[in-house]
Amino acid sequence: MSDQGPEDPFRGVPFLADIAKMIQSQGAFSWEAARQFAIAVASEGESEPNVDPLARIDLEQLLRVAELHVTQATGLIPSGTGRPLEVLPVTRALWAHNTIEAYRPLFEDLAAALTTSDGPDPFVDDDPSADFFGGLMKMLTPMMLGVTAGSMVGRLAQRAFGQYDLPIPRAASHQLLMVPSNLDRFAADWSLPIADLRMWVCLSEVTTHAVLNVPHVRAEMTELMRSFVSSYRPDPRALEDRLGDFDLGDPHSLAGLQSAFADPEVLLGATRSSEQDALAPRLDALVALVIGVTDHVMDTAGAKVLTSYDMLTEALRRRRVESDPSDGFVSRLLGLTLTREQVQRGSAFVSGVVERAGPDGLSRLWTSAAELPTPAELDAPGLWLARIDL
Repeated sequence: MSDQGPEDPFRGVPFLADIAKMIQSQGAFSWEAARQFAIAVASEGESEPNVDPLARIDLEQLLRVAELHVTQATGLIPSGTGRPLEVLPVTRALWAHNTIEAYRPLFEDLAAALTTSDGPDPFVDDDPSADFFGGLMKMLTPMMLGVTAGSMVGRLAQRAFGQYDLPIPRAASHQLLMVPSNLDRFAADWSLPIADLRMWVCLSEVTTHAVLNVPHVRAEMTELMRSFVSSYRPDPRALEDRLGDFDLGDPHSLAGLQSAFADPEVLLGATRSSEQDALAPRLDALVALVIGVTDHVMDTAGAKVLTSYDMLTEALRRRRVESDPSDGFVSRLLGLTLTREQVQRGSAFVSGVVERAGPDGLSRLWTSAAELPTPAELDAPGLWLARIDL
């Protein structure tokens, strides 16, 4: 390997060499590819109709009701900016455009982790095939990351109701994204009253927005997630294992190549590291806490305003833990564990606190980062209450 970087693994294959030159010119992350793929997948390549003005008016009215109830239940100011919340009804394509931008720091941290390394170069190997695949991964990573990130966000857009289907902090704002077409489709598929579904989702989105806009909660979640994705380590052997027998002249090998490049984990060449194993308990605990608090507020406020609350909740919480495979990959990639067990873990903590210290006991969570429970305390709320002297 020369001082100028890995030798071109496509040397001698002209059309692939041309592609390699194009890819290498894009830096660590092909952002334009990510944006274009996100929008194309979200809209399925077709023009979407504008949001129905009547749906916009209905959502605006429901959001004001939701904001009032969430403020009463939590004592928090949901907006995070001091301004009243506003709903921003969007198409799937516009949701994807906004979300790929919101997640950009995470994907850029991931790109940096997979294209740089401290210490010995992980792509250097005495085995010529390992050196070949190491160079291949370095060249393809920017485009692969862009395509994979865009595809994932586009698929999320096809079923997202609001901006917090995944509990990932976004920039502080008084606006909340909603996707009316997805709400309409879910209501029709499950025979649910659309007005009640909109109210339920407004309550859920406002509650999650309020919790994630608590400064120390936002800072802790953001830091843990960015540290998690920054701790991936490139693994050229992941590609070598899948493509080691690839033969340009064999049609069956070409089919295998296509299959391998359709696997996001192979494309990313990422493997979980010991650093991520160390971070996971803290991130799991915080995600479980956010979901547990959100569900508690929903149960407190939702029953007051929705006669069909129990029916809606059963359908929507099942949807959360029985997610689409694309949702599951995004969650796992970004370090979010959204299993039924994790949801129950957060709910058990909140219930334990309320039983011992009443609803006001939860308000201590919003005092400072020191009041957030440790992973051990999340499983034993009495320990948390004892530590904070309640």
